Amino acid sequence: MAISSALLRPSFPLLPTNPTTQTNKTKLPRSLHPPSLRCNCLIKASSTSTTNTISLSQDYKNSWKQELKSAYEQRYCEGVSDEELQELMDRRGVDNVRMLIVDAVQHAKAGHPGMALGMSEVGYYLYRHAMRYNPKNPKWFNRDRFVLSAGHGCLLQYVEDLQRLCKLGSRTPGHPENVVTEGIEVTTGPLGQGVANAVGLALAEAHLAARLNKPDAAVVDHRTYCIMGDGCAMEGIVNEAASLAAHWKLNKLTLIYDDNHNTIDGSATLAFSEDICARFKALGWNTITVDDVHRDMGSFRAALQSAYNETQKPTFIRVKTLIGRLSKKEGTSKAHHGTFDGDDAKQMREKVKWNDREPFHVIPMIYREMQIHADQGEKLEREWKSKLSYFREKYPENAAQFQILLNGGLPPGWEGSLPKWSTSDPLDATRGYSEKCINQLVKLLPGLIGGSADLASSNKVYMHGFEDFQQPNSPWGRNIRYGVREHAMAGISNGIALHGSGLIPYAATFLIFSDYMKNAIRLSALSHAGVIYIMTHDSIGLGEDGPTHQPVEQLAGLRAVPRLLVFRPADGNETSGAYKVAVVNRDVPSLIALSRQKVAAGVEGTSADDVARGGYIVSDNSDKELPEIILIGTGSELCLCEGSANVLRKEGRRVRVVSLVCWRLFDRQPREYKELVLPSSVSKRMSVEAGSPIGWREYVGGEGVIIGVDEYGASGAYLDTFKKFGFTEENVTRAAKSLLQIITLYKMMVEDLGVEAKEAMVREVAKLLALPKLFQSIASINKGGDGTSSELAYLKHNTIDPLEETFGKGTDAGKKSRAPSLRVECPMEMHNPEFTVAAPREVKAKSGGIFKYLWDSMVEDADFNLSTALSCYEEARTTLGGQPTGSKEL
Repeated sequence: MAISSALLRPSFPLLPTNPTTQTNKTKLPRSLHPPSLRCNCLIKASSTSTTNTISLSQDYKNSWKQELKSAYEQRYCEGVSDEELQELMDRRGVDNVRMLIVDAVQHAKAGHPGMALGMSEVGYYLYRHAMRYNPKNPKWFNRDRFVLSAGHGCLLQYVEDLQRLCKLGSRTPGHPENVVTEGIEVTTGPLGQGVANAVGLALAEAHLAARLNKPDAAVVDHRTYCIMGDGCAMEGIVNEAASLAAHWKLNKLTLIYDDNHNTIDGSATLAFSEDICARFKALGWNTITVDDVHRDMGSFRAALQSAYNETQKPTFIRVKTLIGRLSKKEGTSKAHHGTFDGDDAKQMREKVKWNDREPFHVIPMIYREMQIHADQGEKLEREWKSKLSYFREKYPENAAQFQILLNGGLPPGWEGSLPKWSTSDPLDATRGYSEKCINQLVKLLPGLIGGSADLASSNKVYMHGFEDFQQPNSPWGRNIRYGVREHAMAGISNGIALHGSGLIPYAATFLIFSDYMKNAIRLSALSHAGVIYIMTHDSIGLGEDGPTHQPVEQLAGLRAVPRLLVFRPADGNETSGAYKVAVVNRDVPSLIALSRQKVAAGVEGTSADDVARGGYIVSDNSDKELPEIILIGTGSELCLCEGSANVLRKEGRRVRVVSLVCWRLFDRQPREYKELVLPSSVSKRMSVEAGSPIGWREYVGGEGVIIGVDEYGASGAYLDTFKKFGFTEENVTRAAKSLLQIITLYKMMVEDLGVEAKEAMVREVAKLLALPKLFQSIASINKGGDGTSSELAYLKHNTIDPLEETFGKGTDAGKKSRAPSLRVECPMEMHNPEFTVAAPREVKAKSGGIFKYLWDSMVEDADFNLSTALSCYEEARTTLGGQPTGSKEL
């Protein structure tokens, strides 16, 4: 279990209102002078004292006596007050922390010891004296939350499994991961993310406290602490999140800045010279500086006390530290990462009188305290449960809602709130259907909360009748106003999702701006945070705003994120289905890409329930036979597939239309189901999506055609933009017909080349010779392949020239001595573009003249297309003595 720094568990209530005062009986050196501390049950507080005077039992003192004498001069251990003795014990605990860090790094031969060594006092004090939680139940709801935004300092959080630090399969990875190690609230590593997560955790506490707490029963009452470093301070997400935290007056949030003034490249002054306290003060934070925590832990305690007393602002504590404390590399960037040489490790142990200890040694008294600390944590949870029982008895309606949240936030029958649409309902954009879904879900899901990065009216995500989250006016509000802060919005949403309170956060913006959020979205998936990302304006179809706002490559990149569910619904019903799956999956993030342009409310054959499969058959006129061609679409382009299919069906073709609304869900289906939807024996497949073609080859196969967008969009009305890029029913139909005719040409070439030729060779030759211009026109939908001389020269160089080298230039050329193999490169993006295959001599002789005849026809006719190719091929066969065989398919 990952717990506090060096085995130190929190065991006390929040800091006392009045700091303890003390009178020194024996003056301690400054290095041994932390403040008087609120202590555990081994330390007895006078029931009549107003200053929390500390007294220690004699047995407790005796157990520490020898340890302290071995570490410090005896004159500092004799005749001291109980408060001063506690200070010495804490100092020795910090020594133990540092030695465990050194041992872990030396044993692993890897790690980031610098920050952990510098912040040992901070980690020790937070976990032992300030924070409240139960180490026997790391998921206790009302625990204080701790976030390590500077994730490389994770040695402050690890205890058990330290000997397996950074080892494959261990619970102590190089950066903290919440799904790997108990006690880790959020996954951090990329700098600054944890600060936004902490803001989300604090927002969740403030929101639920406002909704649930009563004057006589505060069931939601905890604080959030976060440690950040110099690198975090430079990241933009920190400024975004800190601005919002101050605006929202999250006074239970404490941000602790490790100011060791070093980054990986060297001193922070290389690129960082601002007054960071002035920055946070300007943002609206309570700011405090701790000048030397190594010598004076008391100043840090006083800073935490100030944070506890603050009622209007979050608190920023700047703690000046030395990176790599005690090592020869102390205070330099060299201490950030890596092991210590033998002499350095030895002298560090000598400095704290540790040279006679075995690696990973823990002072026995600390082990003894651990059980007492754990018992105290259990007591805190029992007290909370008692308060919760009272709350349930006196406020049953509020308690019932709270219980739903604690159980995950999904009340029975919530799915019934999702709207359904018919084919006769009026057209709307899928963002419009999404708005209806959200405003129905919020009525039944008590945890639904979210907002937009200043685009609520465009994204259509405002929950009507539910106020904005604002303090002090309406902290119970469920609409979050993020302003133009996409990155922080995603990071804050992760914190809300990982709060463990059943809140279901959503974050909305334009799909193009997902790039601003990518790192946080990736961490959503890595940390199993069930955030729902609502991304509207999902293609070049958004129109007039032009290519800067028109997403092209975004869907491909997002689909590549492991575990992220990316939906692109085609109509209202698929939109409902996407929300159903997204809400149910509380341990994975979802992204719903929605259109700006209007589409049908209910496309005939679409299904909200089938969205859970990721892909399904929308329509098919094949009866018991296999389809001749499969058209695969997503989003608004599914309607184009349906329109094209209807045209082809009227011409007697067997056509299937498939909606591939979520690739990842479809990929997870059983092999039998995927074969049912996309039979491997049907090679004529075509995908239609107004985005990057990357990734579609897996679904259309090697012989399929991908209609996509491989360049930036254009400014104009969406219909004009779609037409420019070929997303019209006419162009989709033309491409489908061409794909069907390709097989006819394959059939004829197989018969001409004979059974001796390998099928793979036949198909490649067909692509290379007869179809290069056709495939280019299909891929670009009439925006290329203009028949210019330079283009034809390129195609000739890559097609006919290699063929002539192998097959000869005429029917007699094959008698000449030629190399026995053919190696060519396909000029288009095709399956298996390079190959080598043997070609029998008689095949060479028979085929060469037909190839040359067909090439000459292409050069002479600028409007050469597949239909022309078929007629020319038949003419060539007749001219050269062959007999046309018709147009039957393979």
